[in-house]
Amino acid sequence: MQQQLTPAFPDYELLDTGDFEKLERFGGYVTRRPEPQAIWRRTLPEEEWRRLADASFLRDARSDERGIWQLTPKMPDRWTVEYAHAGLRLRMRLALTSFKHVGIFPEQAANWDFIYDTCRRLQAAKGSAGTVRVLNLFAYTGGATLAARAAGAEVTHVDSVRQVVTWARENMEQSGLEGVRWIVEDALKFVHREVRRGNRYDGILLDPPAYGRGANGEKWVLEEHIGEMLACCAELLEPREAFLVLNLYSMGLSPTLARTAVRQAFGAPAEEQWGELCFTDRAGKQLPLGTYYRFTR
Repeated sequence: MQQQLTPAFPDYELLDTGDFEKLERFGGYVTRRPEPQAIWRRTLPEEEWRRLADASFLRDARSDERGIWQLTPKMPDRWTVEYAHAGLRLRMRLALTSFKHVGIFPEQAANWDFIYDTCRRLQAAKGSAGTVRVLNLFAYTGGATLAARAAGAEVTHVDSVRQVVTWARENMEQSGLEGVRWIVEDALKFVHREVRRGNRYDGILLDPPAYGRGANGEKWVLEEHIGEMLACCAELLEPREAFLVLNLYSMGLSPTLARTAVRQAFGAPAEEQWGELCFTDRAGKQLPLGTYYRFTR
């Protein structure tokens, strides 16, 4: 079933979008960042954007990705937002990075809900027979990891950037959780090794970037490597009572493309859902922020 998803996230609000920028509230602070998909005009005037923004990202003319933040006096280096769903309670530490990111992708909260609910259901089905095992690849600062762990799952968190894994560990501690297995390694290299070991997981979470570098300089190009990654994950996922979540952030990659690639690797699932993760600004302009595909079997 194709569906657009927007999570209920009180500590986040999309205030305005347009002219390739977005104005967002994270907790008590407002950021202004580039947004290549905001191709329409802004609703609020430039003076209002400047008045509202506590931190504005200025792109470095020599780089497509890096830049610096222009801050107001009240803007802290770090701050925290909270997220809740059913029995899930997360506290996530935010900070301003040179790549314009702040430490969470708030649209992913729609997947956190799914992960938490699915892990709870699978664990109830297992009973005392075992614990749900989840593998989170390209796991960033750990929102999906913590959603699975809060549901009682045994979670392996894999990311190639040590500082990001440290950040995820801080989020675990702030959220009152423990027991995550942390792996600093290239995700594709890790899954190949897991296949050789014969390991299996009840849930696999994939959030690959368009481009990336592994812990030892391994090069990741989404279009070149996603097929190999999905083929390995198909060997790692349990054949029954299991789930998968795939996110794609590359512009031009549609939900249908994600569905086709996953179904080729895994076969037809019992239930599936695909579409866009979106937020709507105060003027009613809906901004797509990523493509997702997820299934259960």
